Amino acid sequence: MSGFLLVLCLALWHQGGTAGPDPPGCSSPDAVRAAEEALEQINQDRTSGYILSLNRLYDRGGSVYTLTIDVMETKCHITSKKAWKQCQVKGIGDVPVYGECQVSVFVDTQVKLQSYSCALREVPATAVVDVCPDCPTAENLNDPIVVETANLSLQRFNEESLLANYFTLENITKASSQWVVWPSYFVEFTIVETVCSKKVDPIELSSCPTMNCQFAHRGFCLGTHVALEEEFEARNPVGKKGNSFKNHKPVEVKCEIYEPQAAVTEKVAHATAGSGHPELHDHNHTHLHAHEHVHSNSPSPAASKPQSPIGTVVNLPPPLRYAPMGSSCPGPRRHNLHLDKLKL
Repeated sequence: MSGFLLVLCLALWHQGGTAGPDPPGCSSPDAVRAAEEALEQINQDRTSGYILSLNRLYDRGGSVYTLTIDVMETKCHITSKKAWKQCQVKGIGDVPVYGECQVSVFVDTQVKLQSYSCALREVPATAVVDVCPDCPTAENLNDPIVVETANLSLQRFNEESLLANYFTLENITKASSQWVVWPSYFVEFTIVETVCSKKVDPIELSSCPTMNCQFAHRGFCLGTHVALEEEFEARNPVGKKGNSFKNHKPVEVKCEIYEPQAAVTEKVAHATAGSGHPELHDHNHTHLHAHEHVHSNSPSPAASKPQSPIGTVVNLPPPLRYAPMGSSCPGPRRHNLHLDKLKL
């Protein structure tokens, strides 16, 4: 009898040691919350690229959550500091980007991001053309026509904006082209404020240093350049000179300019200072209008040093898939773009 009990105990011990509880699922509200808040913190931690949006929670496991999150790029640049839920995912006509993030988070009353590693990949042009033959396809960021499009777009922005200072090109972040009647080029780029006011001759812009302080504005722009090759005439009123243009290249541009975080912080500090800050109502800490700050080429001592990111985002093909461990994993996709072959 004692031998039978010993065999039974060993069998039960072996079963408990190998089976264990099922890994948690991807559809639980807690898991979805952890993924959403982790992605928000990832976007806040990054300093370049586009804000990422949650496509689905692919896998989850562990008491310190280890998450595998499928993501897609949005139309919002990181510079905007917007929440990812406020941003529209890039559609098939926007040269979409998809990928996967391996994330470690600690979950208690709050979700605390520990580390992350994301691999992103631009949807191949062949996949775009299969679904949408007339959609724009990606261009090399260093192509001369792309650089020209960005410069022409910035020139038009500087000419038409009501801001006090000129802006200069920081980075070209995305480029695509499309042929309709003439070749059209689309470029996305970031800009940064210079120390040169609009009173400066535009010829001197090439030597204008950027505003190197915590109150400098930055912006994100979308530019379009339709390259017309043939000569055409533009009729001007009688008596006006210059009634023809050769190789005219229409340019459109739209920019969002973002208030520096330092200016927002200082305004809050002034507002809470009360009567101890008599010039409260006279201060103006935006470069959209004149203000009392003096700018030089040396960094301001008040500017806080940027912290190093706690994770990485690389432009490489996402890793090969493995079978998810969590029950009910992967969770449902939020975006598809009808690119079924890619299994985003």
